[in-house]
Amino acid sequence: MASSTSPGLLFSGFIIGVAVQLQQPSLWQAGLYAALAALAAALVGILHRAAALKKKTLRGGGWAVFVFAILLGLGLTGLRASAFQAQALAPALEGQDLVVTGMVLAMPQRNEDATRFRFGVESARFNGQAVSLPPQIYLGWYSGFGARDARRWVLAPEGGDPADVPLELQRQPQTLRAGERWQMTVRLKAPHGNSNPHGFDYELWLWEQGLQATGYVRAGPNEAPPRKLSGSWWHPAERARQSVREAIFERIGDRQLAGVVAALAVGDQNAIERADWDVFRATGVAHLMSISGLHITMFAWVASLLLGALWRRSVWLTPRLCLALPATSAAAWGGLLLATAYAVFSGWGVPAQRTIWMLATVVLLRQSGRQWPWPLTWLLAMTVVVALDPWALLQAGFWLSFVAVGVLFATDSGAAHADPQRARAGFDLEHQAQKRWLSRAADAALRTVHEQWVVTLALTPLSLLLFSQVSLLGLLANALAIPWVTLLVTPLALLGVLWAPLWDAAAWAVSLLAVSLQWLASWPLASISVAAAPVWCAVAGVLGGVLLAMRLPWHWRALGVPLMLPVLLWQAVRPEPGQFELLAADIGQGNAVVVRTAGHALLYDAGPRFSRDSDAGHRVLVPLLRALGERLDLLMISHRDTDHIGGAPAVLAMQPQAALSSSIEDVHELQAQRKSTRCAAGQQWTWDGVRFEVLHPLAEDYDAVKKSNAMSCVLRISNGSHTALLAGDIEQAQEQALVGRAGLNAALHADFLLMPHHGSKTSSSAVFLDAVQPRFALAQAGYRNRFGHPVVSVLERYRERGITVVKSPVCGAARWSSQQPGQVGCQRQEALRYWRHRAEATSS
Repeated sequence: MASSTSPGLLFSGFIIGVAVQLQQPSLWQAGLYAALAALAAALVGILHRAAALKKKTLRGGGWAVFVFAILLGLGLTGLRASAFQAQALAPALEGQDLVVTGMVLAMPQRNEDATRFRFGVESARFNGQAVSLPPQIYLGWYSGFGARDARRWVLAPEGGDPADVPLELQRQPQTLRAGERWQMTVRLKAPHGNSNPHGFDYELWLWEQGLQATGYVRAGPNEAPPRKLSGSWWHPAERARQSVREAIFERIGDRQLAGVVAALAVGDQNAIERADWDVFRATGVAHLMSISGLHITMFAWVASLLLGALWRRSVWLTPRLCLALPATSAAAWGGLLLATAYAVFSGWGVPAQRTIWMLATVVLLRQSGRQWPWPLTWLLAMTVVVALDPWALLQAGFWLSFVAVGVLFATDSGAAHADPQRARAGFDLEHQAQKRWLSRAADAALRTVHEQWVVTLALTPLSLLLFSQVSLLGLLANALAIPWVTLLVTPLALLGVLWAPLWDAAAWAVSLLAVSLQWLASWPLASISVAAAPVWCAVAGVLGGVLLAMRLPWHWRALGVPLMLPVLLWQAVRPEPGQFELLAADIGQGNAVVVRTAGHALLYDAGPRFSRDSDAGHRVLVPLLRALGERLDLLMISHRDTDHIGGAPAVLAMQPQAALSSSIEDVHELQAQRKSTRCAAGQQWTWDGVRFEVLHPLAEDYDAVKKSNAMSCVLRISNGSHTALLAGDIEQAQEQALVGRAGLNAALHADFLLMPHHGSKTSSSAVFLDAVQPRFALAQAGYRNRFGHPVVSVLERYRERGITVVKSPVCGAARWSSQQPGQVGCQRQEALRYWRHRAEATSS
């Protein structure tokens, strides 16, 4: 085979084969994958052997290798996936009390609500009988009231209501340490996350982390308390990380500063406050605030320099040492080993693993004496990473890293002749900048600015595709933050392990940086958001950025401008005038429905609040609205319950132009953020030929003392031909009032109904359903929620009337349009992948 073409085809084919397998909605039989992989590997070997014997490339041999490599990548990835899926949690064990014995595998994450930790299962029993569980599970040990915190897992009695479920006071979580063996009672469920357009794939994250069940510790007064069986020195790196993190928080009084220092010292990204993450993302420096490829590559480079210098000095003491192993080799291998140790100490996260695999690949290539052109080296490193972690192809960090490296090589006139040491340094832009800065300060400054500009141009379209947002101040902010974090803050955070007062200096450095970044983030247009564009737009945009950055005549470089325009100017398709569409987001137990017309948008409710630092607004709605390119005209909060109003602060912060309508009290804390107008029956307006009308509550209802559900704003949306009814949490009394109100009965008829109170037994009365007569009814409820919503008796009333019930755990985000009133689109069904959970209609 040809020395350059065939390896390139082999690497490319393998990556494509993996990518094809990742698109499968379900897995084939494991034996088929094994046969494909074995056949492909054998044929590739035969072709290679035949070419070696004839000492020339076989005609068509390169493309045959390409095809066989595709089959090899598909077969090997499918085989791994099949083996992993075979260990999944049995559906019959979901929601059951299981007594498990096992070991804490990693440093636990603790906040004010709960302690979360990975648990390696050694044995498990259900009703005294041994059962099989996945090897690793992800648990939460909640403080306070278990039913409140664990509502996404616990099932109420059949047909139960929230009032029927006792709020059990939980024992406070004990201190857990990696390597300890515990016995505890837990309840588990299959990995199940929200499924939304352009949303975070939590189920893929769990799959890639090797976690096949999530759950919580049963620690109520009526359960046997969790019991520590023994301590051990297993997982010493994780125990050391936990000790260092605790020491940092004990030393630094300001928890915000301590969180950043802990993130840089031990890789604990969860220690950083959400407000700080918002600033880091707005200024484009979020990649610096966790141990990533930058920090590990920098560490490897510094370690290799020091080891190389020490090795050369050793010639005065033991000359045979340098003769046996050259200083360059000792530096390369030693730097790689120390970087690996650093990655392990940082938690051995997936980004850190990718960096180690990349560094190891290039060091091995260099030490073998091969001088490959940069595209082949780049493809080899990518192939190694994909072979070890196939699901990395679906991660944003993978593409940002490799595209940045490829762009740097492509725009560097000396890249084609660069040696492997240059290639290894190339895997991180900032790492190159630091090396040149130390050697030639003036030249490095100019070169760093140029490379940062090149990468910014190329990655802006890709960032818009992946995040629908890009920082306009990224170039300036990174010019300040990169040297400050990599040369000052991170070394101080690490050296503080040896001498704790250095953590004070690190915290001081972080505080100065935070002030600067907050000032930059406050600038108008510090970041821009655009609607999520198709993949082809991002590919064209990256090519356009590369053209603009390459050392070509300006008339050629100018061709890059039109290539970048599609991703910058892309607009999501909107309904036609006189039509409207609903997108009911998958937010768990709560309501959140985006209503779009030709030129306006409304959000009905904003989903639940999960904890002090987490809510549906930040997790789901803000990214969703950004990806859709929506500017809300109105946020309507039906009532004050936390599963409807929890995400409102985040949405209002992202949408400063949006008006607020609700039934909340004048003294509600949300009024301080945005003054609310009371929703009242009779209010109506028209957008783009679509009529909006509030049916409930009456204006006089505000003067009476009523429970919050009874004050839910009920919104009717109609274009004259088709209608949607959003009913909030009204109960049977309010339903009866709506039906009995003079002249309103006919107006209640709707094609699409947002099921009142998520399908509780207190709502969806027969008389109400007879009046509405919907074709579809959506139950927005959490998977295995503790209320049992929607309850069986209510579902039976819908089925008796021929109403199609759509459940968000089964459907994911649901789409309904007045242009296609006879169907509901389900995100979970439209984006099927084999790692995504398929919730059964009976267990949702």
